[in-house]
Amino acid sequence: MSEDRGASAGTVFLSFLAGAAVGAGIALLVAPKSGEELRGQIKDLTDDAVEKIKEYASEAQDRIKAVVSDGKEYCMEKKSIITSAIDAGKEAMDKEKERLREV
Repeated sequence: MSEDRGASAGTVFLSFLAGAAVGAGIALLVAPKSGEELRGQIKDLTDDAVEKIKEYASEAQDRIKAVVSDGKEYCMEKKSIITSAIDAGKEAMDKEKERLREV
């Protein structure tokens, strides 16, 4: 089975982005600037953070779709193998029954 590193790395990355946004916001708030300039910088920072989060969410969605698709393919493959094994077992059992009847 595949490892679950994508979700853990994604959580760390999202936490990093959130922490960076909060840290940058605090740094902007304590920096000596005019209110208009400060609001502009906060807006720019927020817009950048939202854009990065949207990109990350899109990438995560694509990865999830790929994993689901791979999982479906894997299940279908295993189902085919199991079905073949069951059919072979039934055939062998029928042959053995027929052989025993002849004895």
